[in-house]
Amino acid sequence: MFFADHGFSYGTVHGRSMQPTFNPDSNMLWKDRVLLNKWAVTNHQFSRGEVVTLTSPTDPKCVLTKRIIALEGDTVQPLKRGSKPVNVPKGHCWVEGDEAFHSRDSNSFGTVPMGLITAKVTYVLFPFSRFGPVDKRPLSKRVTVGFISGHDEDYL
Repeated sequence: MFFADHGFSYGTVHGRSMQPTFNPDSNMLWKDRVLLNKWAVTNHQFSRGEVVTLTSPTDPKCVLTKRIIALEGDTVQPLKRGSKPVNVPKGHCWVEGDEAFHSRDSNSFGTVPMGLITAKVTYVLFPFSRFGPVDKRPLSKRVTVGFISGHDEDYL
């Protein structure tokens, strides 16, 4: 039980919000099964571009799978046309789905407390044809990296 709560477990990714990273088959016959690293939450090991699971800030019964776009101290330009840039406060992040037009994410609910993150998604386990590590995306052009934290020196 301790291992599943604080170490590694597996989960199923539902929906289209993370296509094509997860569930790339649009007919949805298969749902991707993924490895969840819960130890990363304990150690606060998060980087821009990584995929995480989090408790929805609008529905605590719902778990979301999203990509971290920006971390505390960063400034991000939301996707909505005419929106003002958002400064990500300390202890928060900005998350988005890879399929912008099918995702409820920080563009609709704003920054997310890091405490809502439940795991880092590290590997696709099933289908076997897609087995392998989850790719980290490069820094979005909509993000200006801040200097509050020492995260992601490789992007600076």
